[in-house]
Parts: sequence; structure tokens; C-alpha cells
Amino acid sequence: MSEKVTEVEQHGIAPIPVAEQTSRPRDLFRLAFGGANTFATIILGTLPIAYGLSFWAAVAAVAIGVVAGGLVLSPMALFGPRTRTNNAVSSGAHFGVVGRCVGSFLSLLTAITFFAISVWVSGDAVAGAAQRLFGFDGGAALRAVAYGLIAIATLVVCLYGYRFMLLVNRVAVVLGTVIMLLGGFAYGGSFDPGFAGTGVYALGTFGPTFILAVLTTLANPISFGAFLGDWSRYIPATYRRRSLLAAPFLAQVATLLPFGFGIATATLVADPADYITGLTAISPLWYAIPLIVVALIGGLSTGTTALYGTGLDFSSIFPRLSRVRATLLIGSLSVVFIFVGNFVLDMVSSINAFATLIVLCTSPWMVIMMIGYVQRRGFYDVEDLQVFNEGRRGGRYWFRHGVNWRAMGAWIPATALGLLCANTPMITGPLSGIAGGVDLSLVVTLCTAAIAYPLLNKLFPEPREVFGPASPVSLVA
Repeated sequence: MSEKVTEVEQHGIAPIPVAEQTSRPRDLFRLAFGGANTFATIILGTLPIAYGLSFWAAVAAVAIGVVAGGLVLSPMALFGPRTRTNNAVSSGAHFGVVGRCVGSFLSLLTAITFFAISVWVSGDAVAGAAQRLFGFDGGAALRAVAYGLIAIATLVVCLYGYRFMLLVNRVAVVLGTVIMLLGGFAYGGSFDPGFAGTGVYALGTFGPTFILAVLTTLANPISFGAFLGDWSRYIPATYRRRSLLAAPFLAQVATLLPFGFGIATATLVADPADYITGLTAISPLWYAIPLIVVALIGGLSTGTTALYGTGLDFSSIFPRLSRVRATLLIGSLSVVFIFVGNFVLDMVSSINAFATLIVLCTSPWMVIMMIGYVQRRGFYDVEDLQVFNEGRRGGRYWFRHGVNWRAMGAWIPATALGLLCANTPMITGPLSGIAGGVDLSLVVTLCTAAIAYPLLNKLFPEPREVFGPASPVSLVA
């Protein structure tokens, strides 16, 4: 396996040959945790404090978000070993081989957001550390150079592909963990667990702001939903489902470390909304260099896990684009977002808005996928999933013009109702006040998808052939 690390991966979204499914659930854990054990997650951990919550309220909100998100995420690891392709293509079994473009849109949304976060945070950490160590304030020019270099490095790793990513994440898991644990010595003397917050809540009162913090945290595990298949497709289907479910869930539980680091250190900086600058200013000199290392390695880890899958998927939607070309295209668009978001708009507000969109658009898509998996008893026709990618028509999953309107008829209203009920600083729907300002958007979107899809299948049964040799599981009496 090691000799393949520096070879450019040739696999696109065509089924991985069974002989090359040589990974294990522990590799899935490394990639999922390595992609989240980074400064991007630390930044998300600082936001509950920036919203005005106390330390313990922030811890509670993050714990709820991580565990709930991990439970929703873990079933998304089941598709890759069976379909031997990514989750967007696998979703064609439920949304139709053309309708699976919904999953491609979701992966694009997630990739741009988390690639931008990783490059932005890593670049700001480098610029802040340069000022802290050498007294050099390069201003916007230094940050722009740092963004560019980190973005290029991330793209290079993505272009090499899965094996190189796995190597980076193996390093990131160990190095990031050690450096964050060292933070206990760097900041322990200043940290006060009794931090009471600013008392000025982002949404006016405690309840709505607490829910906002939970939803912000949820964006982290939910963001992996479209990407787990990118890595689990290399795992043989012979592994037990319990192991496949445990790997991503435990990876999310492990992210309580970077989330906790972000919460604790955000209580120490003067302005949590300007966290990177504040953190480098209060860091002991001996910790400044490790902080740069974890920012750079972590930025590579998060950026590659997000960008790799989207480049992989868009190469199938646009046949003229190879995986390498699609990755370059999406990476370039993301770099534009980074510069516009940081130098023209408010990056923190932009991230908050994109995080909300990720949760409310991706979670109902995941619910429909999971329900479909249960109804099909895990049966998937590997060849027929590739119909659209290969320029063909027909097959088990063609439905009507390549779209299963039952799944689309559940996803569209679920997402729309969620957005109508959203109550965040950047996205406020007309129904945001139905619960006294408490954001019910996630509950609404999940319940709508969970009820509508089985009901539509009951009223308008899907073709018998999509269920394979076994009879379908009915979820509606």
C-alpha cells in the first residue's frame, strides 16, 4: 500500500474493484477524525462563546450537537462498502440516477465551506504567529500569501488522492491531538471554568442562542454525510455493520477534544469574534510554533477531506472533467470564496450562514437515504447506479426521466420548511417565531423527511425491481 501513496489516484466514481477494497473501519475513523481534529472544528467550538454563552452552557450545547450529529451521520458509512462508490452516486438508488445530483450539490456546498474555513484559519494562524514570534505585521498581504500557499498545498494532496489523504490524516490525528493536549499546560493557568459569558446573547435570550449553538455544532458531523462513501468504498462489504457504524460515530465523539479546546480558549481571548488574532496574542512563545503546526496540518486535513469528494463527484456529472480537473475547478472556486469572504464580507457570518444551509439541506437527504437503505434491506445494483455517469439510460434506478419524485417530493419540502423556520443571525425565516424564537428548523426538516418519504412510498409504491430479490420493508402500516 505504501508504494501507492505518491501515485496520483486514477479511480473516479466507477465501482472500486473488490481486490482494491483493502481499507478497514479504523481507516475510516482516522479519516473522519483527522478531518475534524483541526482548527476548523476549534473555530466552531469558539462560536458558542462568541454567541454569549457561559463555558458550561457552551460545553452542553457542543456535547448535544456532537452526539446527535454522530448518531445521524454513522449510517452513511454503510453505503460505500456495498456500492463501491461515493454516497452521492449511491443516492441514485433513492433519488434516481439523475436526481442524485442533489447529493453532488450538497457535497459542493460542504466542500466550499470547510475548505474555506481550513484555509482561512490556517492562514490567519500563520500570520498571527509571525507577528507574535517576529513582531512582523504583514497585514492583508501576508494573510493573502498564506491563504494561497495553504490552498495550493491542499489541492496537491487532493490531486494525489485517497492514499495520500490517508497518510496526511494519520499524521494529523496524532499530531493534532498531542498539540491540543499541550494546550492544557499553555493556557491552564489562565483558564476559568466559571466563565459566565458576556450576557449579551446572539439571539437576544438564552434559549434560542443555546439552540443556535447546538445547530452550529451539528454542522460538523452532518458535513461528513456526503463524504463518508468516498472513504468507506475502500472497505470490503464483509465487515460487520456494527464496525462500520462505530467508526464515524466514535470519530465524532473524539472531536470533543478540538471543540473543547475551542470553547476553553475562547473564554481567554479579548474578542471571541477575532479568535485567531486573540489566541496567538495570549499564547506562550514556546507554544506558538506547535500552534502553527497544528493549524497547517489541520488545515490540510480538513481541506482535503472536503475537497477530494467534491472533485470526485463532479467528474461524474461533467464527463469532460477528470477527477483531477474537477478538483482544480472546485478548489479555484473555493479560493475565490475565501478571499471574498475574508476581505469583502464578514467571514464568521458567512460561515454561520453556510453551516445552517449544510444542516438543513443535508440532514433530510441523509434521512431519506437511511430510510431507503432499510426498505431495500441494503440491496444495491452496482452497475445500474452508474447509468448516468456512463451516459446511458434505463436500469433499476431510472424511475421517471432519471428522477425518483417520491424522494424529491420529501426532500424539497423538508428543506424548505426547515429554512422557513430557521432563526440564526444570517438566516431568519418567516416562521422563526413560532416557538418564541427557539429554532425548530432541524426538528421540522428531519420530521418532514422521515414522515413524507415512507408515506409517499406507501401511496405510490416504487418499482418492485429496485428492492432486489427480497421483499421491501414497509415502514408505514
